[in-house]
Parts: sequence; structure tokens; C-alpha cells
Amino acid sequence: MRVKVRHSTEYHYDQAVSRGLQKIRLTPKHSGGQTVLSWRTEIEGGRKEVAYTDQHNNLVELLSIEPGTRTVTILCEGEVDTSDTAGVIGQHGGFAPLWYFQRATPHTRAGPRVRQLVRDLGKDFDDDPSRLHALSALILRTVGYETGTTDFSTTAEQALETGRGVCQDHAHILIAAARLMGYPARYVSGYLVMDDRVDQDAGHAWAEVHVEGLGWVGFDVSNGVSPDPRYVRVATGLDYGEAAPISGIVYGGRNESMVVQLQVQQ
Repeated sequence: MRVKVRHSTEYHYDQAVSRGLQKIRLTPKHSGGQTVLSWRTEIEGGRKEVAYTDQHNNLVELLSIEPGTRTVTILCEGEVDTSDTAGVIGQHGGFAPLWYFQRATPHTRAGPRVRQLVRDLGKDFDDDPSRLHALSALILRTVGYETGTTDFSTTAEQALETGRGVCQDHAHILIAAARLMGYPARYVSGYLVMDDRVDQDAGHAWAEVHVEGLGWVGFDVSNGVSPDPRYVRVATGLDYGEAAPISGIVYGGRNESMVVQLQVQQ
């Protein structure tokens, strides 16, 4: 499938920014069953200082915000060819070793609710993929998809307590549970072609777990599937913080507001 993406993020400040620095992880990966045909990022109100590949093979661009700026616009667009790999990304690559993906983070630390989830799952499974698919289904039954109930700071434990969440929360819970069961696991940010719309409010997120003999395998808890050609992988990390499309710090600007325009289509 050929997927076309146009993603604009516009920040507005009531007062002029004195200085700022942002990390941009918005360039899709050229691997895992997808080929980037064309891609560009453009900045208004700032400038690109440097680009590098991080420990997860993410392309990271550093953006400095020019003093006196009150509006910053980050635009990316391009086309990606995707293929159906049944969610299997393949063997591990990158600078980070596999054991790194068993580290707990504040978002993915396994507390009593994650531990109870794993106990409820049980152990009667024929193989690792069936066990992980069952875990994904259990998470969705336990934490229903609902917007407006969590935010970027919500942890896996907090989402389980609330019983509601979004794709980011589902991914964090699966990662926390998989690591507790001994699997390396990681967070994925990207895009999803939806059947009923082109315009979307935000990008998508899911999880990948490393399975012996298969390598990395994706699980989208929110949709109850492994990623197929509708999915575009952009960035990976231990949790949302390491794979966030845009992150950084701004000094001087007050009352930040953000407008996102995103189109994803075949």
C-alpha cells in the first residue's frame, strides 16, 4: 500500500519566545516492511540545527526557536510504501542492545495492577505470539478506549486504575506487562490509514515485543490487531518519551496553544 501523510503542528504563544529547543522525530523508518519514497520537514519560526540517528535508529532533528517568535509551525509530508508482514518487523537492529528494552520507565513500571493483569492472563498458551495476542485482548477488555480521560503523563498503572485510556496508554500497559513476563518491549509512534476518514486529530501508537525466532512483532491493542499495510512506523523507544514526535523546552513564551492538522490516506 502507498500511504500519503501530511502533518502540520502549529504552536502559538501569547508572549514572544526568548529561546527554545525541540526534538523532532517525524521521519518514518526505512525498514520493517516499509520503504520511504519521499519525505520532507519544514519549519517556520525556527531553524534546523542538526540531525542525527539515535540509539533506536530514529532520525532526530534538533530545532532552535528564534528569539521573538510567537508562532512555530512544523510541517512534514511524504509517501511511504508498506507491505503486509503480519506485524513481524524482524530481527533486532540499532545501537541499543536487547536487554535495554527490559528496563522499566516511570510510564511502564509494573505495579500491583500490571502484576494482577499478568496473573489473570495465565500461562496456558501454545506459543509466545498467542500469549501476547491474548494479553493485548485482555488489556482492551480491562481498559476501554476513551479520549479525554488520560494525558501524556499517565502511567500504565494509572490507566489500569482508571479503566479508560487511548492508544498511548494501551501501549504502555502492554509494554509493562510484556517486560514483567521477560520479553523485551518497546513503544512505537506512527500513522494509521483509517477506513472512515482522511483527516485525523493525532498520530497513532502501538507496541512491539521481541519474540524468540521471530524478532520484533507489533501489537495494536486499541484496534485488536497486529500492524498491517495501513500502518506507518515512525519512531520507537522505551516509552512515549523516547518516541514522541515532538518534544523540547521553550523559555519566555506564555500560554502555549497547539493546532494539529493531519491527513493520512492511501
